[in-house]
Amino acid sequence: LRCSGSVVVTGVGKAGLIGRKLSATFSSTGTRSHFLHPTEARHGDLGSVGVQDLVVALSNSGETEELLGLIMPLRQQGVPMIAITRDDRNALARAAEVVLSIGRHREAGPLALAPSCSTTAMLALGDALALVTSHARGFTAEHFSKFHPAGSLGRQLCPVREVMRQGSEIRIAQQSQTVREVMIQLSRPGRRSGAVMLVNAEGRLTGLFTDSDLARLFETRRDEHLDEAIELVMTRNPITIAPGVLLPEAIHLMSERKLSELPVIDERRIPLGLLDITDVLGRVDETEVRPTADEQRRRAA
Repeated sequence: LRCSGSVVVTGVGKAGLIGRKLSATFSSTGTRSHFLHPTEARHGDLGSVGVQDLVVALSNSGETEELLGLIMPLRQQGVPMIAITRDDRNALARAAEVVLSIGRHREAGPLALAPSCSTTAMLALGDALALVTSHARGFTAEHFSKFHPAGSLGRQLCPVREVMRQGSEIRIAQQSQTVREVMIQLSRPGRRSGAVMLVNAEGRLTGLFTDSDLARLFETRRDEHLDEAIELVMTRNPITIAPGVLLPEAIHLMSERKLSELPVIDERRIPLGLLDITDVLGRVDETEVRPTADEQRRRAA
């Protein structure tokens, strides 16, 4: 946590491969990091390490020659080191400021020689270190989304503004209009939405009228409502969301409140768009709906 520079991860062989993955985990969770091959380090790449950095060295035995060759140069630069190794009695551990022991493990397979159990333990401990650091630094889903604009994670963590319907795809009407007038507006060509957002004379959102509201009018057979101001039958002060909220939080809200449409407004309550449940289904695994930002803060506390 006191490291103001980069977390420099180093290792060779299978431990080096685990190190590359660990460095990637640090980078993607808010901690600057890069991998440094110990052989290349001794041939000039030590220039990428400074006193503000922290070295994390991985070696099961703690006696890897290439890593031990870095000890003196790192000491001369005043760079602290964490060793992830099997115990605190080996040469690498004795040279480190902090030792994270993975314990002694019998490797898998009939020969029990190929790094397997030991590298799995390294991976688990390394990821735990990266994620604990991320949590302590207050890293949030909003931060995570900035580092993952593409792929499945990018689609899941995009802000509402990138998914909402807007422009000709939404319907906005004055609350003083009649239900019949609003229904005529809804029949215009364009992408169909199951809701119309209603605004006052200043253009601020005051209500929402949905397919379900219209169905209830017909069920009661009270046709006179069709020529009354829609503000008399609209849902007043509907639940809304801001355009910068991440999609998982929006889906969590829609699921919790059983909403099919969610108006997107600015700080003045001016409608910007509409989030429709049919547009977001499939973008986030509903069995793994992420907690809201408020829930994340409560858990962190």
